[in-house]
Amino acid sequence: MRTATSTSPATGTPAPVPSRTPDVTVTVIVYNDAGRLPRAVASALRQSHANIEVVISDDHSTDATEEVARELAAHDPRVVYLRLPENSGGCSAPRNRALEIARAPYLMFLDSDDELPERAVEVLLAAHRERDLDFAMGAVHRIREDGGRRTTWMPHLVAERRTLDGIEADPRLLFEHLSTSKMYARAFLDRHGLRFPEGIHYEDQLFSAQAYCLAKTFTVVPEPVYRWYIAPYADADSASISNQRHKLTNVRDRVHVQRLIDAFLAESGHEALREDKDFKFLKHDFRMYAGDLPYRDDTWLASFADLMNPYLDTLAEGAYARLPRAERVVLRLLRDRRLSDVRTAARGLGHDVAPRRVTPDEQSGRVYWGEEVPASPESRRELDLTDLDLDTRPFFTALLRHEITEITRGPGASVDLTVRTYDPALRLPVGPQRAVLHLSPGPRRLTVPFRLSPVRPGLFEGRVRLDLAAARLPLHGFAGTRHPVLRLRHRGRTHTGILLAPLAFPPLTARVPYRTGLTPHRVTLRPEGHNPGRLQITWQPVGTTAKILGPAARRLSTPRTRRAARLLSNILR
Repeated sequence: MRTATSTSPATGTPAPVPSRTPDVTVTVIVYNDAGRLPRAVASALRQSHANIEVVISDDHSTDATEEVARELAAHDPRVVYLRLPENSGGCSAPRNRALEIARAPYLMFLDSDDELPERAVEVLLAAHRERDLDFAMGAVHRIREDGGRRTTWMPHLVAERRTLDGIEADPRLLFEHLSTSKMYARAFLDRHGLRFPEGIHYEDQLFSAQAYCLAKTFTVVPEPVYRWYIAPYADADSASISNQRHKLTNVRDRVHVQRLIDAFLAESGHEALREDKDFKFLKHDFRMYAGDLPYRDDTWLASFADLMNPYLDTLAEGAYARLPRAERVVLRLLRDRRLSDVRTAARGLGHDVAPRRVTPDEQSGRVYWGEEVPASPESRRELDLTDLDLDTRPFFTALLRHEITEITRGPGASVDLTVRTYDPALRLPVGPQRAVLHLSPGPRRLTVPFRLSPVRPGLFEGRVRLDLAAARLPLHGFAGTRHPVLRLRHRGRTHTGILLAPLAFPPLTARVPYRTGLTPHRVTLRPEGHNPGRLQITWQPVGTTAKILGPAARRLSTPRTRRAARLLSNILR
C-alpha cells in the first residue's frame, strides 16, 4: 500500500514508494462517496496504458471513504491515498494537494462519481508525445443515471482531430470548460503557476479559461476520454453544484467567477476574447438558469435580478446579438425587471411558444412582445418581433401558445383538462376551432378531438377528457414518458404545439389493466417539472408485463417478430 505520508504528514504511516516514475498521474477527488469511489479508481487502473499513478485525494470525508480508499491502495501499488486534514468544501484544494505529490510529467483529473474510458490515458498521452503540447483534450460522454442515455458534451468542438496554436484559433472552445477532459503537461502548469482557485465554486471555468489563454499549443482528439454521469433530478442536498441553481448563493458564485475570468482576460492581454467569453456565459451559464425561471416566485426573481443584472450590463453588445431571439427576450425582460413576463417568456425557450399577447406600435408600425410598447430604445430593439412576420408566416410555423389552466380527475384513468390557446397574431378565424390532442405511447396514436371556443380576439378555451385507458400500447407494454401535443388545422395546413401544464399540481396515478388485464401498467400524469413545464405522462409496466413480456420482447425484437406482434395486437384489439 502506498500513502502520501512521505510528502504530507496528514496521511498516516509511511510506506515504500515504487521506484519507476509513472507517465501519468490521475487524481481522483472524493468526498463522502465511498460507494462510487471503487468504480472511478477501477476505471483508471484498467487503462490500456498501465504505467500510471492514481492519487485518491479525499476532502476529509466523514463516511466510509477513508476505509475504502485505504483498501484500494493496499491492493495496487499504483494507488496513493491522500486525506486532507479538514474539509475544504470544494474541488480545488483536493486537486491542488494532489498536484503537490504527483510524480508524473502528465496530469489528469477524475471525479469519484465518474469514469475514464479504457483508452483515455493512451489517446491523450499519444497526442502529447507527437507534439510538444501544453495540454491535450478529448470528447466527454454524458451518461444519464436515470436511463443510461449517452450523449457527447459539446460534440461540434471535438468532432475532428486538430492542433491549435492558442485559443484565438477557435474561441468556441471556451464553452468546453471542463478540467477533467484534458491531460496537462506538468511543466506547463508549473511554468505559469497554474493551480485551481480555492475558496470558490465553478473553479473549472476560471482554471480552464486561464489554461486556454496561457497555452501556446494544444491538441483536440475526437476519441472519448471521460464518462460524466448525470443525475438530473438528484435531491437538493446531494445534487452537484451545477444542479443547485435554486440557491441564490449559486447564482452569486457563478457571477463571481465570471468577473474573475474577465479580470484575467484584461490582465493577460486577451481582451479580444471578451465577446466570445460573454457569449459563452449568456448561451450556457445564464441559459441554465433561464430554463428554471418559470418555477421561481417574485421574491426569488427579484433577488436573481439584483445579482445578475449588474453583471449583464457589463457584457459586450455583440454577445447579445448572437443569441436566438427567444433568449434575448428573456434577458431583456429580466433587465427591465418585468418579472411576471420573465416567467411567461422563459416557458417558450427552445419550443417556439408564443407570448400571450403582442402589442403593435401604431406610430412606428413595429410589433412588440407583451402587452405594452417598451419604454427604452434598448428594450424596443430586443423585444421587437416585427421581422418574425407573425401574421403572414406559414400556418404550420405560426406562434401559438397552449396552456392547461385546470386539471381534474375524471372516472377511471381519465382526466379533464381546461385548455387555453393564445393566438397573439390573430391567425385563427373567428369562431370555434376544432382541436385534437395527440398522444403516442406506442406505434398507434391516441387522438382526442375537442372544441376551442373564442373568449376574446386572440384567446380560445375548451375542455377535453383524456382517457389514458384508451391509449394503444404495444402487446409487450410500454415503459417511458410522453408529452401530449395539440394540433389545429387551418386552410388545409396543420399546426402542432406543445401543451403547457400548470407548473405544480399533485401527480395523478392510476393502474390501468389494458387488454382486459393482459398488460397492466401504472400510469402517472404530472407536470414536467423543468424546462417549459409540459404535461407529462409516464407508463410503467407492472405484473406479468414487467417481469416477462417486456424483457422477452426486448430479447426477441427483430423486424419479423415486430410485424407478428403488430398483427397479434390488431387481433386482440
